Amino acid sequence: MSNFGHQSTTDEVLAGKDLSGKTVFITGGNSGLGQETGRAMAAKGAHVVLAGRDPAKLDEAAAAIRSEQADANVETILCDLGSLDSVRACGAEANERLDKIDLLINNAGIMATPKGETSDGFESQFGTNHLGHFVLTKGLMPLVEKGADKRIVNLSSRGHHFAPVDFDDPNFETTDYVPFVSYGRSKTANVLFSVGLEQRFADRGVHAYAVHPGGIQTNLGRHMSEEQSAALIERITKTDPGFEWKTIPQGAATSCWAATAEELEGQGGVYCEDCHVAEIDNDSPTQGVRSYALDQANADALWEMSERMTGETFSA
Repeated sequence: MSNFGHQSTTDEVLAGKDLSGKTVFITGGNSGLGQETGRAMAAKGAHVVLAGRDPAKLDEAAAAIRSEQADANVETILCDLGSLDSVRACGAEANERLDKIDLLINNAGIMATPKGETSDGFESQFGTNHLGHFVLTKGLMPLVEKGADKRIVNLSSRGHHFAPVDFDDPNFETTDYVPFVSYGRSKTANVLFSVGLEQRFADRGVHAYAVHPGGIQTNLGRHMSEEQSAALIERITKTDPGFEWKTIPQGAATSCWAATAEELEGQGGVYCEDCHVAEIDNDSPTQGVRSYALDQANADALWEMSERMTGETFSA
């Protein structure tokens, strides 16, 4: 289906493409995969909006992109996904500033954090990685529907193998908190959110894709202790002896591919890795998507729970 793979980079995936006139909105755009996605798309003429919670880091990221591409059309907007007030304010500001969004890249996330809560009282990883993006996407959907491409890319992870969503105890109120179980739940939610978006908005031309970027050494793991990092690396090397870290341009390639690939036109609700659509695999520790992450009933249950928890309902 795709001529690209594990080692493909953003520039290779976007080679020959002209994104002039396209508006790309990227959460977590101040560093790592988000900044690289913005850089690569700006280099192809896109109008790039970098969203993040630290204005100084956003300015640095925008300046870095402009230093490489002097005429890059890049701007920034504040959005703290751990605060629904901030998320709603971002959505409102975006609707005032922008005419449309062609490509929405929900890239930001946190991983393996100590037990904590968002400002709204949600467990931190589920609240930030999923609920924050759920409310932001709701706020930005009018702009997405005005876009020409109408694609939404949700950054998930092979970490969704760690755990399905717990619909009875999403905030770990009755079960013991385990950082990577929490991360797994949130990454499964990112896939199910893509399935839910596809089911509800495909008839309007909006398509959603979940993406596993691969193993990349970015600041995503900044909350992990040395022991947690060592345990994760040991687990990876045991289950996947041929594992190779990706560079940041390689890690951001699948996001760029899902956002622009002609072969994905008219379809969504899929999980992508290494620049292709992954198959369902309930056994392999190194590849594929778990069936529970693509299950329509689970996607509907997550959608209902997300609306109930946030008090936000997408317009029909």
